Amino acid sequence: MIEFLGLCVQNLIKSIKYLTRVRFSSVLAQAASISYDSLPISLIIAFIAAAVIAIQVSKQFLMSGAETYIGGTIAIIMIREIAPGFVALAIGARAGTAISAEIANMQVTSQVDAMKTLKVDPVGYYFTPRILAAAVTVPMVVLLAEFVGIAGGLLVSNAAIGLHPARYMNSAWLWMSSRDIYISLLKASIFGILISLVCSTQGYNTAGGAKEVGISTTRAAILSTVYVLTADFLINLVFYIIK
Repeated sequence: MIEFLGLCVQNLIKSIKYLTRVRFSSVLAQAASISYDSLPISLIIAFIAAAVIAIQVSKQFLMSGAETYIGGTIAIIMIREIAPGFVALAIGARAGTAISAEIANMQVTSQVDAMKTLKVDPVGYYFTPRILAAAVTVPMVVLLAEFVGIAGGLLVSNAAIGLHPARYMNSAWLWMSSRDIYISLLKASIFGILISLVCSTQGYNTAGGAKEVGISTTRAAILSTVYVLTADFLINLVFYIIK
């Protein structure tokens, strides 16, 4: 894990150096592949997660006379944790594994070696568009997921205990803060960078044949999940515990 982390840092530095040469069309294509194609599953997960939370807390809050806090509770949970975390895991499972498989296939079929013979840095050429696209577009998906999640909580709360939408939204507006939204978007950008960097690095280090491509893809999914959750813990520690 430590050695792999070192490789990721080296590849990130090379990708940053390549930023001035990256093509906008490549970044746009990767943005569509990473975030736009992951949008439906991300929004579905956000809606279901918020609906489940609403089901769990609605009756308990109603029994204690705290039903006016349901909207704020769901909004805070969605913005601070559920939306950025679940969206990152969904994108890692769908787009991250695709990135790893694509680059691993290029590696085992000697396409990476062909890039080297043309005096093109394969790390910069393959990594930079993906990292840049993920850093910019994953926060956009997270922002949409937050809106969908809060709306899902509203619908389920209204259906479960008859909570009026105005009371729900008033509580949500009172509890939400711009700081929480900024932190969630920062989280999403960091998660996007980690997913694209880790999966690209894992694919780039693949050697062998078709079997190794499958193994590398599985490892990429596991590693991206571990690094995203670790980063989530550290970000929460910095912004909500250490002041």
